[in-house]
Amino acid sequence: MSSIENSSSDVLLGLDIGTCFVRAVIGHVNTDGDAEIIDVAKKPSNGLLRNGTIVNIEAAKQCIHEMIDELEQRNYLEVHSCVTGIGGVQIESRTARGTAAISSYGKSERAITAEDVQKAIDNANAIKIPLDRSYLHIIPQQFIIDGAEGFKNPVNNIAYRLDADVHIITASRTAIQNLRTCVEQSDYQLDEIRLKTLAATEAVMIEDEKNLGSILIDIGGGTTDVVVVLNDAPICTCSIPIGGNSVTNDIAIVKGIPNSVAEKIKVESGCAWPPLVENSNTEVLIPGFGSRTTELTTKNDLCQIIYPRMQEIFTMVRDAISSKLSKMQLSGSIILTGGGAQINGAVEMAQYVFGTSSVRLGVPQSLGGIAEKYRIPEYATAVGLFLAHKQVIGSEKKFPKKREKSDVKHTGEGKFSKFMKKFF
Repeated sequence: MSSIENSSSDVLLGLDIGTCFVRAVIGHVNTDGDAEIIDVAKKPSNGLLRNGTIVNIEAAKQCIHEMIDELEQRNYLEVHSCVTGIGGVQIESRTARGTAAISSYGKSERAITAEDVQKAIDNANAIKIPLDRSYLHIIPQQFIIDGAEGFKNPVNNIAYRLDADVHIITASRTAIQNLRTCVEQSDYQLDEIRLKTLAATEAVMIEDEKNLGSILIDIGGGTTDVVVVLNDAPICTCSIPIGGNSVTNDIAIVKGIPNSVAEKIKVESGCAWPPLVENSNTEVLIPGFGSRTTELTTKNDLCQIIYPRMQEIFTMVRDAISSKLSKMQLSGSIILTGGGAQINGAVEMAQYVFGTSSVRLGVPQSLGGIAEKYRIPEYATAVGLFLAHKQVIGSEKKFPKKREKSDVKHTGEGKFSKFMKKFF
């Protein structure tokens, strides 16, 4: 039996529940204090989600429990808790500014304290959100001291006034509760729910890209989620309700074949950028089913079906970002993650739509284990959630314990205190 079993209290698990697949990344904190991946798992979700929202709780619970149980048995580990992610059209965000007076009129200035920072952030979040929504993240973008912008840590600076620009991300309360129910009724503690795209940035985006201004586009099965990061903080999040499944459906309709066959053809022979297969008569076999015999098509014919939909996805993303950040200059990269990003020609299509050559696939960083299993774009979110689990455990100064179903401990709202510990 593995020696890791004796340290099962520090087992880390990132759980990505997607429209097409549920993915998990499992590992532990090694002797150097670093997160190390041991194994990964992937299981079809079979309609558990629609547009990022769980629609079949019982099936989702079973899927989660079976996959984690398989990982436990395969690696001689006991999973106590996990971090999972949320995305889709139920996510909303806004940026607000809050102010805290450091010194009143006629009195000398003084040093800014952590309480002043908290007050400025609280004032930025003074507007109440609807009852059907919950806070997911409250993230300071920058602090302004007496009109001077660009401070990341204002504590101990002398000032009269402190302003805070804060990015506030909320999610559907029902969607959060459904996620919590699925995980906790599978007998695992849910340590945190994190925005999927923010988790993915930690796995695939380097510091220079975060500071210069970069766009992460996560092309999932049912939705395409986007986050824009500038100066190491999110400035825009959005989602469009189409993804890789739309491409599959197009192939299925045009060729008159089942979606399962269309998905296989898309993955193995599809291309989103016509110049890569132009004048290509390479034949693609369409398997027969029922009374239909085997047919042949070409890669060029498939590309003519795929590229209009992929162009539509990237154009909708570009327009959504432009409407929120009309005149902002970004100098970083466009990073593609998710299963839909792995289709041949996706990078070239994004370069064309956005008018830049700074587009790349989001490959997660190497964290030990069998790297070829998880160093692909579709595991970016799961790896990011795995890294988030280490942050959560470290910030709490203790390891989680397995608990009974009735022990309802988490609120589902953004754990602001833990973020502030990391932020400072």
